[in-house]
Amino acid sequence: MSATGKPVTGPFEKTKGWLDWCDKPSKPDFVLPEGSVDAHCHVFGPGAEFPYAPERKYTPCDASKAELFALRDRLGFARNVVVQATCHGADNSAMVDACLASGGRARGVATVRRSVGDDALRRLHDAGVRGVRFNFVKRLVDFTPKDELMEIAGRIARLGWHVVVYFEAVDLPELSDFFTALPATVVVDHMGRPDVTKPIDGPEFSLFLKFLRDHLNVWSKVSCPERLSVSGPPALNGAGQAYRDVVPFARRVVEEFPDRVLWGTDWPHPNLKNHMPDDGLLVDFIPHIATTPDLQRKLLVDNPMRLYWPEEQGG
Repeated sequence: MSATGKPVTGPFEKTKGWLDWCDKPSKPDFVLPEGSVDAHCHVFGPGAEFPYAPERKYTPCDASKAELFALRDRLGFARNVVVQATCHGADNSAMVDACLASGGRARGVATVRRSVGDDALRRLHDAGVRGVRFNFVKRLVDFTPKDELMEIAGRIARLGWHVVVYFEAVDLPELSDFFTALPATVVVDHMGRPDVTKPIDGPEFSLFLKFLRDHLNVWSKVSCPERLSVSGPPALNGAGQAYRDVVPFARRVVEEFPDRVLWGTDWPHPNLKNHMPDDGLLVDFIPHIATTPDLQRKLLVDNPMRLYWPEEQGG
């Protein structure tokens, strides 16, 4: 039975708990462009096969590759980018397993330590990894010295990988110099987690936009409205528009930087505290932030293919 008392059957069948991922995602009204990529999602465990890191700050529900691929097909995506999350530490086994099982339809973003060998990096590359993630959210990870991260960035740049950075908006001033010194493309998770109760033209978000304008190697994901929103989904706000308070921020980024934006579901939405989103509603959020077919294709197809499958783009 699900957390709501409904029977759970089919590819999403599992043991449910409080705020586990949505077991019956709606079919989105928005039809994704052909070849769309869910450029930010995860797999967790199953814990019996891929144990969680002892140092983790939270324990997620299991979310297997089979369930991820079932969601991909239900929502209408063609491909996934599977991002290593903190609960698995630097053991990338579950993420790599998903990439290898995807038949070329998934790429990965890994977490690595300074001690990783060149042979191990090459094996990750051969499995489909194309980036590393540096997490600066203090409540999720312990601090990693910047010299170690810079060394890792230099090594992965030789493989043509990029760096994904996760931080909160208030920390950008102290991190921006480090980010711009990285010798690789930098992809910011979730617009740097802006405070959407503040003005879009206020100093905090204006600094983030300036950061993107000044550095052409910096990209941004415009994902995770469920983490940023105060208004929430219709079930919480009583209105028809999900996460409407996030729309102006994400639309501004998409329209000003159309060739450097990505979008992903963030399935299975780890460590959320207030509600568990319906992934179909998240897909229906997209046309509110990418308002034309051209912008939608750049966001969902052209940009992620250029970054993660460049060999298919002649790059």
